[in-house]
Amino acid sequence: MKLTLHIWRQKDRREAGSFVRYEVPNVSEHMSFLEMLDVLNEDLQGKGEEAIAFEHDCREGICGSCGFVINGEPHGPQARTTVCQLHMRTFKEGDELHLEPFRAAAFPVVKDLVVDRSAFDRIIQAGGYISVNTGSPRDANALPVAKELADRAFDAAACIGCGACVASCPNAAAMLFTSAKVVHLGMLPQGQPERNERVVKMVHQMDSEAFGHCSNHGECEVHCPKGISISNIARMNQDFIRASLLWSPREGKEEGGG
Repeated sequence: MKLTLHIWRQKDRREAGSFVRYEVPNVSEHMSFLEMLDVLNEDLQGKGEEAIAFEHDCREGICGSCGFVINGEPHGPQARTTVCQLHMRTFKEGDELHLEPFRAAAFPVVKDLVVDRSAFDRIIQAGGYISVNTGSPRDANALPVAKELADRAFDAAACIGCGACVASCPNAAAMLFTSAKVVHLGMLPQGQPERNERVVKMVHQMDSEAFGHCSNHGECEVHCPKGISISNIARMNQDFIRASLLWSPREGKEEGGG
């Protein structure tokens, strides 16, 4: 089939960008979306033109590297699917597609469809981990975890940090991403010693970035390729209020009991 693509081209974050029209003939329905762009890039390079920059790594919907907006929808029209797992059979002959990068002040454009998502890395660095002494492996059942808690932790841990939640939110909020990382560890016994410190530090780091505020539109959950629930946001807000009363970022220690 033949498609018409309108792709956002931008040299770097300092220069203005614009949409450029490309005709792509002979697209196989068995191609993934990124494979279709690979074919387009081969054609452009064969003509001596600059290839379209887009981010990718595993191409298996695991790493979270890929991600841009297709006709106004992060990752495209297919629910619970990353761009790399979106296949061309989703579209039909003669379709016109507009491709643009995730739009958010916290995700400045690097080039074309690639954005800088290092703000997510800084949120993780603020507290998205547990501090443990390494040693010999422990038995898997050494720390019993209730099934309900394990299920909630695994559901939250499914977040791949792609940024679709930010791109889909009208306020460009990062609450779904941050809450998934907070709740994932907060549900497990290994995460309890640093639970209060973690949520305070991660929320403060999130607020220090250029993300907007959550207003419960729910678009983040709709466009999340892993279906992360916004119930995690409520859980994180609960933890943050409690932790703010118990843990002082200035002193770096618990202030009281409870």
